[in-house]
Amino acid sequence: MDEAILVDLAETIEAHPWWRARASLTISLLDRLGVRRPSRILDAGCGWGVTLRSLERAGHEVTGLDVSRMALERLDSPGRTLIEADLTQPFPHQQASFDVILALDVIEHLDDDRAAVANLARLLKPDGLMIVSVPALPEMFSEFDAVQGHRRRYERETLRAAFDQTELIVEQTLWWGQWLHRRLKASRSESRARPGDNASEVYRRYLTLPPWPVVQAIRVLFALEKPRALAGRLRRGTSLFAVARAPSACRLKSALGKPHFGPRHHASAGLIPPAEHDHNGPGPGEIPDWDRA
Repeated sequence: MDEAILVDLAETIEAHPWWRARASLTISLLDRLGVRRPSRILDAGCGWGVTLRSLERAGHEVTGLDVSRMALERLDSPGRTLIEADLTQPFPHQQASFDVILALDVIEHLDDDRAAVANLARLLKPDGLMIVSVPALPEMFSEFDAVQGHRRRYERETLRAAFDQTELIVEQTLWWGQWLHRRLKASRSESRARPGDNASEVYRRYLTLPPWPVVQAIRVLFALEKPRALAGRLRRGTSLFAVARAPSACRLKSALGKPHFGPRHHASAGLIPPAEHDHNGPGPGEIPDWDRA
């Protein structure tokens, strides 16, 4: 995604009902999956931080990771752990230390989505969960996707295939945004671009909301759909979620002859070297960069 979009549209995104609804769905999905609070969660591709802040408010111990230093500097605050890293590059010398890894609307931006999922999977504790969300239905690809830097939209099969280079077991896939499908299908041939526009200006037009009563109706529609999405009862949608689980420690020991990851609750397990990690989190200008570690 164009870094200008991450910076220029931050306030618009933070108030937008779609991002708030996705964060709410994610928290409810974690609860439904039995993820206890606080759990150690990596929000990979944290971007504007809508989900990251929701997870913090829910009582989880969250680490935000993004390739954009500008986005991370905007999120930086005391007590918050942030990492600058490229998901397509192997993470050097990092332990498997997260209970949950989220990659929400991230891998569709990457040429090699399987490599990114494989890199993230190495950071997951035994029996840990990875949740990946993506835009759905390739036939719906439009200017709206192109302006965000999407390489593709997904079907269930292609989302499952993104896990092929990992040992993770995809337990379920869920549709979300069924009520949006018809509207997106009807508008996909429309262009919002104007001569001389940059990506940020075009995307802003797509995010423009109708007057207040309609905005409230959008929130209600998302809220009404959420229980059906969580139960897997939607047959279509504008997004897909995949829930995958890492092998348990005992299964790894049996398969490999010795434990592959460190102890599940080892007190010193962490991704940030001790010299860079204190109880207050990295301060401004101290965001670790894994790519140069």
